[in-house]
Amino acid sequence: MLAMVAACAPKAAMLTPAPATPIALMPSPPSPTQVPAPTIMTTTTAVSRSDELDAKIGQMIMLGFRGLEIQEGDPIAADVRERKIGSVVLFNYDTILKSYTRNIESPAQLHALDASLQAMAETPLLISTDQEGGMVARLTERNGFPATQSQQFYGTKNDLNLTRAAAEAQGKVLKDAGINLVLAPVVDLNVNPNNPIIGKYERSFSADPQVVTDNARAEIEGYHAQGILTTLKHFPGHGSSTADSHLGFVDVTTTWQPIELDPYRNLIKDGVVDAIMTAHIFDANLDPNYPATLSKNVITGILREQLGYDGVVISDDMQMGAIRQYYGLSEAIELAINAGVDILAIANNTIYDPNAGAEAVNIIKQLVQDGKVSPERIEQSYQRIMRLKARLG
Repeated sequence: MLAMVAACAPKAAMLTPAPATPIALMPSPPSPTQVPAPTIMTTTTAVSRSDELDAKIGQMIMLGFRGLEIQEGDPIAADVRERKIGSVVLFNYDTILKSYTRNIESPAQLHALDASLQAMAETPLLISTDQEGGMVARLTERNGFPATQSQQFYGTKNDLNLTRAAAEAQGKVLKDAGINLVLAPVVDLNVNPNNPIIGKYERSFSADPQVVTDNARAEIEGYHAQGILTTLKHFPGHGSSTADSHLGFVDVTTTWQPIELDPYRNLIKDGVVDAIMTAHIFDANLDPNYPATLSKNVITGILREQLGYDGVVISDDMQMGAIRQYYGLSEAIELAINAGVDILAIANNTIYDPNAGAEAVNIIKQLVQDGKVSPERIEQSYQRIMRLKARLG
């Protein structure tokens, strides 16, 4: 999730959702032998169920925000307290303002910020950041944190003890800061060293899937030793792309290879995966209509059914060009949830909207009311998220 649009974009198929099934909030009229329930009880039950659904929907949002500390009137405070937002993502740099005053100033400041966020939350928050190492790190030396090396550095060394030890040390830094979910390791294969968003930034361990698997496993073990949850990314593989999905449409139809699934397959089989983040790449061979984040073929068909993964799936930033330039937010959210995504990342850093959290929650509520997303689908994601959060230290 980091903060040249292709000449053409995939022509998304128009959705034809099944007719909405009315949700009966009031009981059917009683037969002559029945005693009707008091209206106030029915109303209370309806309100209770509505509040419960709202809380579950809030858990499906990962939100970025501005601020080194939380003030009482800040939108993020209402997002956490009232809308029950379940996750946040922190940045050290504000892309729009071109300023390093975003969320991270110093170890002490960051610890206080994260503690204040958790104090507002009814259910513990997943507090996340992209701390891959090297050029993609949010906790940096300029703000008083230890220097880090890239994943390419560790993959080239291919010393699993070194990789594990580095992750454990970094995990201690994250834990002290109050961060409990790292958006790493990257398990994209470095099959295109000139890739403008993976290879260029030394984000991949290797082009060899076994080297990627082994070092990712060692990194996960190091983070787990400090109680930090991890996120594999970017499914089904961004390493072969020739363009950057932050900026626009990325077609990997002629470059993506099935071997790019191997690290996911291996690590899922090992039972060490906490969460998986999707890629916004388009591959007509995997889905002729939609990019991976919005594709039921890719998320449910390949990841869940073929690879047997039933954990949390996090979207890459839904405001990135590959999504925002071709889909309205409501359509993108509908497609992503029905594809199998559990947590929708809205980084709020390529564009900024203080009401982004409220808008996302309201969109999902409306999709449920309109019968375009089922309550059962919300429940699936909620249960996965709660299982993940139960593993927090």
